[in-house]
Amino acid sequence: MMLKKIPSVIVPIIKNSQTYDKNLNELLKNKKVIIFGVPGAFTPTCSEQHLPGFIKYSDNIKLKGIDEIYCMSVNDKYVMKSWFMTYKDCNKIMGIADGNGEISNCLGVISDKTSNFMGLRCTRFSMIVHDNIIKNSFFEDPGKFKNTSAEDMLKIL
Repeated sequence: MMLKKIPSVIVPIIKNSQTYDKNLNELLKNKKVIIFGVPGAFTPTCSEQHLPGFIKYSDNIKLKGIDEIYCMSVNDKYVMKSWFMTYKDCNKIMGIADGNGEISNCLGVISDKTSNFMGLRCTRFSMIVHDNIIKNSFFEDPGKFKNTSAEDMLKIL
C-alpha cells in the first residue's frame, strides 16, 4: 500500500458550531484521526447513515485510540455548519469544508457529479490517519455505502 500524506491546505474547520480557518496538515500533527468523506451535506445517504453513524459511535471509536473524527465534503462552511447543527451531539465530530475541492483533489478523491447537477464533489471514503500519514483508506463505488461506515472503522481499529 502506498502511503499518502494529508496536504498542507487551509480550509474551514467546523467545531462546536463555529468555523475556523486552519491548515489541515498542522491541525492533524501528532494525532490519530479518522477522516470520512461524503459527496454532499444534506444528501440522503450522507445525512441518514454516514454522518449519523460516526456521531453515534464516536465515543466507541475514540476508546480505540482515535483523537478526533472529521467529516469532509466539497461544500462551503455555511452549508457544513448548518448541516452539522441539524444533529444532536454534532460536537462529537468536526467538519472539513473543502469548498474548493483542494484537499479532495490532492487526495485523488474528487468525483464528477455533474450528471446529477451536483458539480465536482468528494468520493465517499473513510481513512485512518496517524500524524498526517494515511494508514488505511476505504472507498465506495458511486451510489454505494458498504465499507466506509463508523461500524466498519470500529472493526478495523
